[in-house]
Amino acid sequence: MREGRKTRFARHLRSTMTDAEREIWHHLRNRTLMGRKFRRQHPVGPYIVDFICLEARLIVELDGGQHADSTSDAIRSGFLEHCGYRVLRFWNNDVFAQQQTVLAMIFNALSCTLAATPLPQSGETPSKEGRHGI
Repeated sequence: MREGRKTRFARHLRSTMTDAEREIWHHLRNRTLMGRKFRRQHPVGPYIVDFICLEARLIVELDGGQHADSTSDAIRSGFLEHCGYRVLRFWNNDVFAQQQTVLAMIFNALSCTLAATPLPQSGETPSKEGRHGI
């Protein structure tokens, strides 16, 4: 898909979010979760991912029933992981039935990236990327 066309499609997806996407977005937007910025319907390579935290290199994908036994999802996740992202996938119904568990898993994934972030050396001032709102 060409860049301009992909951007227009991503904008369309943002305006037509599913109920599950809307529910999770409520918890991810405005740096609500651990002070991390998430984007929704963001292009990465040939794909448009549901939610992404660029600084933590974390992608959250919500899947409906049409994704059951999908080999294309495995290929997509493999590509995104090869690009250095960690991909978390959740079923749409889990967003409603087990929302706290879904949010806890996202929180834990963000916590792992915090632990992997090196601390500034003595006398160094932390960069913007090194600051974490917890």
